[in-house]
Amino acid sequence: MTNETLTSLALLKVNIDQEKDYLDYLRPFVLQVLVEEKPDIVTDQTVTALIREHFGLVIPQRTVQVVLQRLAKQRLIKKTEGVYRISGNLPESDIVKRRQEAERHINAVVNDFIEFSITSYNSPQSFESAITSICAFLSEFDVTCLRAYLRGTVIPPLDGSHEVEIVLVSKYIIHLQQSHPERFESFLRVVQGHMLANALLCPDLQHATKTYDGVVFYFDTLLLVRALGLEGSAKQDATIELIRLLSSLGGEMATFDHSRQELDGVLRGAASKVDAQDGRGAIIAEARRRNTTKSDLLLLAGRIDEELDQLDIQIRRTPRYATTFQIDETSFAQTLDDEVSYFNERARDYDINSVRSIYELRKGKWSPSIEKSRAILVTSNAAFARAAWQYGQKHEISRDVSSVITDFSLANMAWLKAPMGAPMLPKVEILAYSYAALQPSNGLLNKFLAEIDKLENAKTISPRDHQLLRSDIRVNSELMNLTMGDEAALTEETITETLERIKNEIRGEESTKTVEEIRAHDQTKASLDELYEKNRKMLQTIYWRCYVRAKWSASVVSVIICVLLLCGVVGGLGVSTNDSVLGWSIAVGNIVLLILAFGNLVFGSTVLKIHDRIRHLLLTWSLKREAKVMEIDINDVYNGS
Repeated sequence: MTNETLTSLALLKVNIDQEKDYLDYLRPFVLQVLVEEKPDIVTDQTVTALIREHFGLVIPQRTVQVVLQRLAKQRLIKKTEGVYRISGNLPESDIVKRRQEAERHINAVVNDFIEFSITSYNSPQSFESAITSICAFLSEFDVTCLRAYLRGTVIPPLDGSHEVEIVLVSKYIIHLQQSHPERFESFLRVVQGHMLANALLCPDLQHATKTYDGVVFYFDTLLLVRALGLEGSAKQDATIELIRLLSSLGGEMATFDHSRQELDGVLRGAASKVDAQDGRGAIIAEARRRNTTKSDLLLLAGRIDEELDQLDIQIRRTPRYATTFQIDETSFAQTLDDEVSYFNERARDYDINSVRSIYELRKGKWSPSIEKSRAILVTSNAAFARAAWQYGQKHEISRDVSSVITDFSLANMAWLKAPMGAPMLPKVEILAYSYAALQPSNGLLNKFLAEIDKLENAKTISPRDHQLLRSDIRVNSELMNLTMGDEAALTEETITETLERIKNEIRGEESTKTVEEIRAHDQTKASLDELYEKNRKMLQTIYWRCYVRAKWSASVVSVIICVLLLCGVVGGLGVSTNDSVLGWSIAVGNIVLLILAFGNLVFGSTVLKIHDRIRHLLLTWSLKREAKVMEIDINDVYNGS
């Protein structure tokens, strides 16, 4: 794979003066391939192939078809005898210049990643293999389980397995975030571009409403665990940022009371194992890292309701069983077993209960989009979401909008509605995924535990070493450093080296110099995090203040238009009046009615479309005005320029 894909993603950026919708992001790419290739016949199939060849992006033909229709309306191409042809001189684009600049940024990131791979992990990579590794990482941020999205990602399909490369890229990202913030911003821009490009996978996104009014997002137990910070601050930050954005867009957050019950059981189970030698899992690992005690976990279990209330997550009663809107639980259980590996049978029962509850809340009504779905379950378990999607294809009411969606898919779609309203979401999402990728799988941990038991029985390691390997919080990190998550890389030598590294680290921590270096590094990182948080709050405050102002102003204008239309209708019925004000209103109403009738006939204009257009223009004007007053360029700040 070449670097066209990464360069093209870096070209995409949020702009406060963007036009109608996200299909405009694709327009310059389409125009550029038409300018360069000048095909005799312009088809969606031809243009799709050219975009993949020139820009390394896989765009659905249906999306390209919509863009071609728009170009035909603008008379840049002309349909004759059933096919499109270039009808004149196509407009010049600055995409070539911007592409060269973006390519320099991408090459710097790729070369830096290659150097990091060699110096930190002795993992030599060619330029092409490094690009493949980064693309494999980005393709994990896909939009799945939604019928409206014609593909999961714009990145071309990759052959083979890339788990090891994904772990290496995750390590590189965390390294950049901690030590090289400027280069981290360059990488983050590619992530933002990929999230924006996901909009191109859904041609109908242009018709989606700008809010989630009337939609209740039910968080499953796994997501509640993350929201409470029980799996680390990175995952907690991502979940809280999602909650903030959904709330700003009018959505409601809730959880079923059976999920609350499951959360209580999870906390009490973790409390009983946190001091045990055989205790393991993400919650226990994080508890040990933070020195969280059994009493702390039990105290949290007793404060679940208060903690969820602070997060604006309501606890709602699980719907009663009603035969009318229920699912075939046996059939769904079989689908779950094919996709999800459950260690606890009760966890599967809770998931089934959550899915059947969503079907009950939808009352058998078909939903064309999430915005119209009334209720949807949000999870961090992609396998669970995939199982619910597969089962839902058998039922018309969930064929387009699954009963379950992953938190990242939802975050991506919500972010597309207001990217400037959540400027830090791409950052927290990429960090949350990176930290999660550095946790050993259950398969790797099971093999590791079995191997150290063998080594102790063979007297190769002492009982004290065995206990250190089972309980020290640094084991997982060193294990991933040496194996990159590959079970085949776990050998006796790997375990011995892990043990030596931990012992050396323990000795090193006793050095005053090392402690001072760690403290200085932590202070630097804290300062950077504080700066990021300050920028986030500033940008979000500006955006949502302008958003509310534009929304209410547009509503006032829309109400005035509706009143005038009503007056026009009254005048059309032949009603007369001696009141000068009412007479003037009827006259103006007649004019407005004629204008709207003509606009609807020619352009398909409606009061709702006019409302959206006014809101957009007012939002753009307000943002530019705020930026001018504060003497900043919001576009540059947002895109890390």
